[in-house]
Amino acid sequence: MTISKRKNTVLLAAVIFLFLALFDGWQYGFFTMLRFVVFAATAYVAWLAYKGQKEKWVWVFGFIAVLFNPLIPIYLNRETWTTIDLIVGLFLLLSIHFFKLKEEITLGTSSSNT
Repeated sequence: MTISKRKNTVLLAAVIFLFLALFDGWQYGFFTMLRFVVFAATAYVAWLAYKGQKEKWVWVFGFIAVLFNPLIPIYLNRETWTTIDLIVGLFLLLSIHFFKLKEEITLGTSSSNT
């Protein structure tokens, strides 16, 4: 799978969770999972942006990762989180199209070809 497809897949998973969160009736466990999914997706994409030398994108995705951090959560009221979920969901959906990475980014340690 190419880097762009991986990026798009993880962002789309986060978008789905964020848009599902807009509906009422979810138990607390769903929102904990939402934090993990959005945190993991945006931290991964921030790392990809760092590897691709896209500094502004690193800051944006890094901020979102901190906002949704499940280990040290930020507590806000439900109405505020609904607004944040909608804005971040739309941003991530748009970033699937507008945030481009070059496919030649090396993701891991370099391997020797011997």
